[in-house]
Amino acid sequence: MKLIRFGSFENEKPGVLIDGKRKDLSGHFKDWDRNFFRKNGLEELARLLKKNPSLPDVAESERWGACFARPGKVLCIGLNYSDHAKESGMAIPTEPIVFQKGSNTVVGPYDNIIIPRKSVKTDWEVELGVLIGKDARYLNSAEEAEQYIAGYCVSNDVSEREFQLERGGQWTKGKSCDNFNPVGPYLLTRDEVKDPHNLSMKLSVNGKQMQNGNTSTMVFNCFFIIHYLSQFMTLEAGDFITTGTPPGVGMGLKPPTYLRKGDVVELSIDGLGTQKQTCIDA
Repeated sequence: MKLIRFGSFENEKPGVLIDGKRKDLSGHFKDWDRNFFRKNGLEELARLLKKNPSLPDVAESERWGACFARPGKVLCIGLNYSDHAKESGMAIPTEPIVFQKGSNTVVGPYDNIIIPRKSVKTDWEVELGVLIGKDARYLNSAEEAEQYIAGYCVSNDVSEREFQLERGGQWTKGKSCDNFNPVGPYLLTRDEVKDPHNLSMKLSVNGKQMQNGNTSTMVFNCFFIIHYLSQFMTLEAGDFITTGTPPGVGMGLKPPTYLRKGDVVELSIDGLGTQKQTCIDA
């Protein structure tokens, strides 16, 4: 199943994508949120769709929202591709590097990237996003962790490198600016992703390809990450994890190159769709 949301910002409604057409499910479900996943909503949705009900079309003019409701937590894994760590001049981590983004960074796949005031180093990062489907605490193994995944999506972990690395403190303030995490266009449920650890991923800026990687080169795979995080905190249904980026970010170019007003960013992951954002000034 491909879960989508549509409508104006903070007034999104739930839907699904079927044969390339958006269908409105707001008459059956409130939202793709924590309560939906906790109450076995995916199973209920699958049963409903199997009955093949007549669902209203979503107007083409309707905005694409984030493919899930605002999460309780957005957890991020840094330097999770060995070749990206190398281009950043940093050591390959021996344990996952964990940081958080503000949950209000999560926006739709075609919403603008807002370059913060006084920013000179706003950067791009195509990443595989993972949505937690049920509460996870002290999981016993990475293999067990797979069952706690609701689905996967494209994530753009937009970053302001000066704020992140040169302004003291942790990475959070360079990661949590408004609109710094476009997700979607849809959440593909776990049962329809054959192998999340062999997906090609690409990103271009103004039509020039910058990133071309594969999830197979992750240092720590999705299942290990969930198991690992569950040892430190409860992962709640509806929490979101963005799992790291391959090489080709602006910071790693020679000379470094960053986003400016009017730039267009396009990114995709095999089977998970394509995003497109235009950069504007705050």
